[in-house]
Amino acid sequence: MQWLRCYWDEEDIWFYFEVDAEGWGTRQIELQGPELTPLAAASLDEWQRARDADRLADYEAKFGLISELPVSQWEGHDLEWLTSERFEEVWDATRRKIAARPG
Repeated sequence: MQWLRCYWDEEDIWFYFEVDAEGWGTRQIELQGPELTPLAAASLDEWQRARDADRLADYEAKFGLISELPVSQWEGHDLEWLTSERFEEVWDATRRKIAARPG
């Protein structure tokens, strides 16, 4: 696995990715604005389990989506490599905030 992040200036969003050897996302975090408001913290494994259990809409409403393209195909974004520890710190904090939301 590899971990990286990039910033989307237009929407003021930081994207954090855990990707497999081919660059496909296995986990994705989205944080917006100066407060780094959590928008998403999605896991491919969880998404697949939710799909199989016919609960995909609920999962996506709560945790969001993972990019349908490998990160290598994202144009106009400078990717910054992260350590697994840094990714896990952001993942854990974001998941706690999303899990605490009503609904």
